[in-house]
Amino acid sequence: MRVFKRSHLLAGILSVPPIWDILVEAHGGVGVYKNILVVYKKNFEEVHDTALATVRTVLDGFVSKNRARVDYTARETVRRADFVGPDLVIVLGGDGTLTSIAHSIDDETPIMGVNSHPRMKDSDGSYGFYMGSDPDNFEEDIKMAMDGKAIVNVLPRLQAEIVTTSGNKILTDPALNDLLVANTHQYQPSKYRLQRLSEGIDVVQQSSGCLFSTFLGQGAWFRHVANIEGTEFPIEQIDEKYLFVSRDLPRSDRNDDGSYWSWTNSPTVMTSDMHRGYVVADGWDEFHFTRGATVTVDLGGPKLQLLTFRSTIYDRVAHWIGQ
Repeated sequence: MRVFKRSHLLAGILSVPPIWDILVEAHGGVGVYKNILVVYKKNFEEVHDTALATVRTVLDGFVSKNRARVDYTARETVRRADFVGPDLVIVLGGDGTLTSIAHSIDDETPIMGVNSHPRMKDSDGSYGFYMGSDPDNFEEDIKMAMDGKAIVNVLPRLQAEIVTTSGNKILTDPALNDLLVANTHQYQPSKYRLQRLSEGIDVVQQSSGCLFSTFLGQGAWFRHVANIEGTEFPIEQIDEKYLFVSRDLPRSDRNDDGSYWSWTNSPTVMTSDMHRGYVVADGWDEFHFTRGATVTVDLGGPKLQLLTFRSTIYDRVAHWIGQ
């Protein structure tokens, strides 16, 4: 199985000389994955049912040959405990399905996305940024995965730690795309003290909340909030830093010191001055806090092993990466 580290991924994108060799790690040949969990999007639309039938038919072939055990569950009924046994999780749906399911997956279990409704076939379909496969290619791709020939993209994730006034610590779900810290009442301002002491930042702000994004997740929401068009990111930083912006901060407070927006590897600490606020990872579950609580955000979340087959994830955003 080809395990691509950042340097190897970027070498492929930017045609760096052969000294940047691809790391190849053997996983024992065929039958790499013995216990497979398929999580699928179930909304009674024919296109998704057809995709599920295709996936099931292909996987039945592995089951009949005793090469794998396969379980199926709808996204709406899946629980974190379901991810304890599988050594491969296949997510059938779109990016929203994958990012929501990824919250329950640790840094040791690979995940494979299958776009059940590709936009290339239907303008109403999913773009499928994180989806490495689709129904047309699934049979070939799962064989590559089972033979240890898939590309493993090791992706960083954001995570927040909430410390309550009584000292309790709560870790939020990890975020593959973005993480929002804001007032639970969006029509009221988010009030907080913002600190990034290693950068000399210690300010009190009122905004619409703070949005944090991974390098890969910036296209999902961040670029619609902050104007960073034309910005290219150094290749050595893209899995070490994250993006930050204070949404709707008054123009008079939009300084260039990193308190308005920043590309940083330092933890950001927010001390709440809100009656009730929340942290939301990838637009999914909410983690609530009250006045006086601190929320610390950084790239300390468990990394995600994402399988792709014809290109790396970073190939898809090469235009954001500086030469």
